[in-house]
Amino acid sequence: MRVFVTGASGWIGSAVVPELLKNGHEVTGLARSDDSARRVADAGAAVLRGDLDTLDVLQEGARNSDAVIHLAFVHDFGAFAESLRKDRAAIDAIGDALAGSGRPFAIASGTLGLIPGRVATERDIPDPATAHPRQQSAAAALALTDRQVKPIVVRLAPTVHGEGDQGFVPTLIHRARERGSAGYIGTGANRWTAVHRDDAAILFRLAVEQATAEPAILHAVAEDAVTGREIAEAIGRGLGVPAEPAAPEDLGWIGPMFAADSPASNVLTRERLGWTPTGPTLIDDLASGHYFK
Repeated sequence: MRVFVTGASGWIGSAVVPELLKNGHEVTGLARSDDSARRVADAGAAVLRGDLDTLDVLQEGARNSDAVIHLAFVHDFGAFAESLRKDRAAIDAIGDALAGSGRPFAIASGTLGLIPGRVATERDIPDPATAHPRQQSAAAALALTDRQVKPIVVRLAPTVHGEGDQGFVPTLIHRARERGSAGYIGTGANRWTAVHRDDAAILFRLAVEQATAEPAILHAVAEDAVTGREIAEAIGRGLGVPAEPAAPEDLGWIGPMFAADSPASNVLTRERLGWTPTGPTLIDDLASGHYFK
């Protein structure tokens, strides 16, 4: 297949691109800068210059592909409403380009806060009034089935870990260094989910390869319930500091999210695609040392 990937040089995209290439697919990656273009080309993919604001370029990439994987997102928490607007506009533009084609269109979403307090499954549809606003983009993508597109929503665990990670876990490590202790919220029994970046990349590949006319919701979750305390203790071991209870505000902006009890299952995803995560667990990845260099 010819696969168009947005966010091709990003944390997940830079694993998805080689995963697609080594399995015989042709890849065109969206690149918004010279550096991004170089990294996409070095990976062996064709480069299409543009970003989430160049909707005509997104449509060009979609029209010239057999499948689209949309991973680009502007992670600007200071202007999050604008980030959401751009994401929705990109999904709508790509959907317009794919309408009537019967081609797969996979987007990235998340499991965090999906169904608070219980294990979320792929069948769960969150309440729009309480769900993370990005779930609205997922709903827009799923609605494209009515326009003869094969939509796939890949709900990623909040921690997609591996060497080079610059997400939530490094933020917790940075805060632990500043405080001299690794904090967990309350008793630390709240459940978090995680997936290794390479396993997530394999899932995106399988998703477009095995797409059907029926819209799909998949969970890129390898560990469904690693606890906040286990994560804090692993960080503490890596830094040589104690792990202890903390208030959400003690951990900065990530505190309220890290306090969430948000487990998620991957059973239906495994059954549907034969996906079997093989990467290290989050705790093993922390123990390997690269997060603390």
